[in-house]
Amino acid sequence: MTTYQIMRKLRQGMLFAVLFLLGPAVFAAGLLQPSDGSLPPLEITDHQVEVIIEDGYAITSVEQVFHNPHGRDLEARYSFPIPEHASVAELTLWIDGKPVTGEVLEREQAKQVYEEEKAAGRDAGITEKDSYKTFETRVSPVRAGQDTRIRLVYLQPAQVDTGIGRYVYPLEEGGVDEEKLAFWTANEKVLRNFSFDVKVRSGYPVDAVRMPNQPQAQITRIGDSEWQIHVGNRGSEMEAAVAGAEEGRQMPVTPDPVAFTLDKDLIVYWRLKEGLPGSVDLVAHKPEGSQRGTFMLTVTPGDDLQPITEGRDWVFVLDISGSMQGKYATLADAVQRSLKKLRPDDRFRIVLFNNASRELTSGFVNATSEAIARYSQSVAAVQPNNGTNLYAGLQMGLRSLDADRTSALVLVTDGVANVGETQQRQFIDLIRKKDVRLFTLVMGNSANRPLLEVMTKASHGFAVSMSNSDDVVGQLLAATSKATHQALHGVKLKISGIKTADLTPKEIGSLYRGQQLVVFGHYWGDGMAEVTLTGRISGQPKTYQTQFRFPHVAAENPEIERLWAYATIEDAMAEINDFGEEADLKQSIVDLGVEYGLVTDYTAMVVMSDVAFNERGIERSNKKRLAIEAAARQQRASRAAPSRRVDAAQPMYQKPRPSFSHGGGALDAWSLLLFLPLVWLVIRRRDGAQAG
Repeated sequence: MTTYQIMRKLRQGMLFAVLFLLGPAVFAAGLLQPSDGSLPPLEITDHQVEVIIEDGYAITSVEQVFHNPHGRDLEARYSFPIPEHASVAELTLWIDGKPVTGEVLEREQAKQVYEEEKAAGRDAGITEKDSYKTFETRVSPVRAGQDTRIRLVYLQPAQVDTGIGRYVYPLEEGGVDEEKLAFWTANEKVLRNFSFDVKVRSGYPVDAVRMPNQPQAQITRIGDSEWQIHVGNRGSEMEAAVAGAEEGRQMPVTPDPVAFTLDKDLIVYWRLKEGLPGSVDLVAHKPEGSQRGTFMLTVTPGDDLQPITEGRDWVFVLDISGSMQGKYATLADAVQRSLKKLRPDDRFRIVLFNNASRELTSGFVNATSEAIARYSQSVAAVQPNNGTNLYAGLQMGLRSLDADRTSALVLVTDGVANVGETQQRQFIDLIRKKDVRLFTLVMGNSANRPLLEVMTKASHGFAVSMSNSDDVVGQLLAATSKATHQALHGVKLKISGIKTADLTPKEIGSLYRGQQLVVFGHYWGDGMAEVTLTGRISGQPKTYQTQFRFPHVAAENPEIERLWAYATIEDAMAEINDFGEEADLKQSIVDLGVEYGLVTDYTAMVVMSDVAFNERGIERSNKKRLAIEAAARQQRASRAAPSRRVDAAQPMYQKPRPSFSHGGGALDAWSLLLFLPLVWLVIRRRDGAQAG
């Protein structure tokens, strides 16, 4: 290894160390492996990711080429964690050199079709959903000594919180299925070409874009509201060589790119311009001649929620089970930072749980600097192990609450309850026994988001996702600003003047500082509508209103139909998880999945040759939908991102949106995140000099 390469590795290692603490074990996602486990995994020769974030949602396309170095044909599996509120909309397999897209069928039917094609020795693939954990794709046959090329595309909402947008490309396995991880071996290195390209296109000005832990990322500002991000193994090597040559230094370029390891999440943050107004945005899809349209309504409140001034009681309920290995260092760091945010008149308790629960503190402790330092060290010293009795942890956390003080429960977990009570209904009943807000930090990929989010909603609290690759400071700032400010509770949205139906979510619950409200639904006709948002702040009623027009024709965002369908499916799955499986609900999920080409708990996407589709009489509805969406994306790409704001003439809010900035030229939260690596290096050099 050259001196330049050694220094480059050290520099990257230091930057990784300052921004987050890695646990003892992480597992990579996106691997294609022999199904029977009898042979080593296939080689990943190419891994190319393209992400478009615009109009409130993200479209992620993952194209990979695998090489089978073995002497026989085999079936292989491809697995990756389910991104937050995402569903697979495309599986494409190259058959005889040509791309063939998949179609969605009822799950058992899709599996039968795949097995029949596999048994006949014909090319086939299938993508299924493993509950809340992973998307699993099987491909057969992967020819001996040949390449296999596949593409997956998934859609998900892309919300902005307190002026900061966040996108996660999940590569780190959730670590929640130990049996599966023990069975599969891992080959996570991309041997030839890796690329990760993101376009952020916003209807509002974007001030800055950031990728934590990726110092080689190339971030380019195209305009006030459009940015591009590129991470790639070959490009970074070439750039370094060119830069070195310009400075008169000899910088060797290796003939092959440095292998990229798929074992850490890739995260993109974007920050909107400060001082933007609170607003209402509308994205609709209503083809020419259609009576019914689909819409996504995004409400971004103004900064109307005041800080809470009285002392509060905080109960930290921390998951120390075995599935938290690899995530616990991030958890401990987050808790330490949270404790330091407490005021002198606050009190706290710390409850730990794995197979059973225990209290680290002896009742409530005053938030003195000495107590915070002591219990921060105690939390950091814990070693995760054993199972997850989430119910016992919550039960202990809810004990001994003082009715005369405002209380908040901070739950930090991946939510994979596998010991004791595991039924969702019991968790909801437990949390509703006390008048306490549940604030949940959802740790890692493959977390049980459905359970954690429904519990949080039942308590009128909020949930924040956390990755090992996150800016922990930034995520804590977002959570703290919510927990220390008033909230709008009992939120309801009413649309009159135009016919609407099928709105989701059916129950909104609460809105905290910086949160957006996103509502999907159908509408008929066109014309002016009056939108009214109501709720209560500290028990006092509050009403916001505006008027705007729903469009007669809107063809630029056909993906809105799939986003509405999947949001509706998630609502139905929440009911099933709560009250048990009902035939009507299950059938509604199957019908929506098949109609809109979505992989769900009850549907799967199967791909085979065009001839096989024709022979089986399977309609190519998803192929047609994909063509419509591709044409719309191409049209959108040809122009600047338009504003989707519809309440400019009659603003719903009078104040600007909340942000993290302190104003007056102070060092704001974003600047702090940008300067953390520099501060860390200065501290290290100072300590080194003192030691010398």
